[in-house]
Amino acid sequence: MKTDDELAEAYNAALALEKAGDFAAAAEAYTRVLALDPDDHGGAAVRLAAMGLGDTPVRAPEAYVEMLFDQHASVFDDILVDQLGYHVPILVRQVLLDHAPGPYRRLLDLGCGTGLAGVALSDMSSHRTGIDLSANMIDLAAEHELYDELYVGDAVNFAQEVDDEPWDLVVATDVLPYLGDVAALFAGVRRISTPDAVFGFSTEVLPDDVMAGREFMVGPHQRFVHTLTYVRSALEAAGFTMVHASDITVRHEEGTPQPGHLVLAKAA
Repeated sequence: MKTDDELAEAYNAALALEKAGDFAAAAEAYTRVLALDPDDHGGAAVRLAAMGLGDTPVRAPEAYVEMLFDQHASVFDDILVDQLGYHVPILVRQVLLDHAPGPYRRLLDLGCGTGLAGVALSDMSSHRTGIDLSANMIDLAAEHELYDELYVGDAVNFAQEVDDEPWDLVVATDVLPYLGDVAALFAGVRRISTPDAVFGFSTEVLPDDVMAGREFMVGPHQRFVHTLTYVRSALEAAGFTMVHASDITVRHEEGTPQPGHLVLAKAA
């Protein structure tokens, strides 16, 4: 049985090879990491895909996302907002005010994190629900005292399985970068939303020549990127109509703006 020390040593060795630019050796090393840790807490599968040396997974491993956000919860807002220039919740608010101001009765915040979207949209609904894989994030979101209900869990599973009163506003401001195939998420959101619900979310993109005809892929920073054509098609298949899509800067990576889309859809 592998030990934590063995896994950490194997992962650090693979990461060092990747940073040194020896991608072939790094790929072999990450494959050994996956053999030690099939749940993939370190995100080896997405790192392989980002290097173009592994199959593109349909999503980031749950264990990886949970560990990533649990570890960074205490400094999350400082890193994301102050250092990376992330303001997507505020952009969602503005788009809603411009195109679908409500009022809304029930807000569902998928991947709520520390509650940035809950704060930005606090006056746009009378009841607010948040869910996140990271228990540490949920603890911080609770400190805002804005959410009526908070759950620890996976957003896709929640949307597919929850049995509750439907929501008329659903937002997912930093969820799609951890999903490749979005069909299950979109279908789940439609299942738990009202007939006139509004669904707002962000995506990240890369130039068409990099995408090379793919609907989604893992980008250089181990986050999924999606074409707008694919997103629109997936929304329509789930029972939504895209009513707005605008170009945005999602965040900055090493000082470089990361482009994306802000999408607003309505139940069809």
